[in-house]
Amino acid sequence: MPAKPPLLSLVIPVYNEEKTIPELVKRLRGLLTILKEKHHFGKEDAEILFVNDGSRDGTFDVLKKFCESEPGFFLLNLSRNYGHQLAITAGIDTARGETVAVMDGDLQDPPEFVADLYAKMSEGYDVVYARRKKREGESFFKLITAHVFYRILKKLTRFEIPIDTGDFRIMSRRVTDVLVSMKEQHRYIRGLIAWIGFKQTGLEYDRDERFDGETKFSVSKMLKFALDGITSFSSAPLKLSSYLGFASAFFGALYTVYILYLKLFTDNTIQGWTSVMIVVLVLGGIQLIALGMIGEYLSRVHDQSKNRPLYVIEKIYSVRPKSKK
Repeated sequence: MPAKPPLLSLVIPVYNEEKTIPELVKRLRGLLTILKEKHHFGKEDAEILFVNDGSRDGTFDVLKKFCESEPGFFLLNLSRNYGHQLAITAGIDTARGETVAVMDGDLQDPPEFVADLYAKMSEGYDVVYARRKKREGESFFKLITAHVFYRILKKLTRFEIPIDTGDFRIMSRRVTDVLVSMKEQHRYIRGLIAWIGFKQTGLEYDRDERFDGETKFSVSKMLKFALDGITSFSSAPLKLSSYLGFASAFFGALYTVYILYLKLFTDNTIQGWTSVMIVVLVLGGIQLIALGMIGEYLSRVHDQSKNRPLYVIEKIYSVRPKSKK
């Protein structure tokens, strides 16, 4: 890589996007043209880092061939699939730019919009995140669950996490440096950036449909992502366990008073089985929920205590520098 830090580093995680790469490259070249015309970027003022997150199709081969022939483009090839958030982390850790932008590689995030984010940052912001105005091509289930999740997370956390935003954003070097120093295993990057603070703002855009194929985020991955977001920034689930315990104890006490009243002051016969089973099942369910919540937090503490590296880079592929004679 050149010695001079570029003005902008663009991090793009990719996973099984072989058919999308040609169009993505075409539009990235268009972005570089816009940056040159509007912001007077030179040849070495921008670097684009693809992060191959263990793709199983031909994504690696296509990107390797391209990055080894095109200056300013780099391929970080991870040793296996680590997941979207860690792929982004690897790119941010490697990026050298004075500003660092992140976007997905499926072309739902328009590359040309990075120039608008860069322009907005010049107004004195440390973070400019892209807020989704429209989300084309996404199912009703995805839209409603995302809507609910972002608003629940906002209620549970003590600081402002922007709603209806993804990882598509641009950050100053001082924000990036703080983010690089944070070594959490279970990462929710947009939450970490919000936690860092500094001056942040949003810029609306229309999110496009995927250029090819289907989303790589299955329901299980979305649930894990949501769980990471909540447990990373809120202890509310643990507090909920306590509240459930107090509530069950309170209603249990009321029920005990009711049973004693029937026993001492009426002739009603209590059959027993129905009421006992209801109490046992309700209390048992609450206990299992509480244990599950505690176990989820303990699991994260256990993972963090291992102190393993967040990811492993197999190699960084780029144009080879010419040897000096």
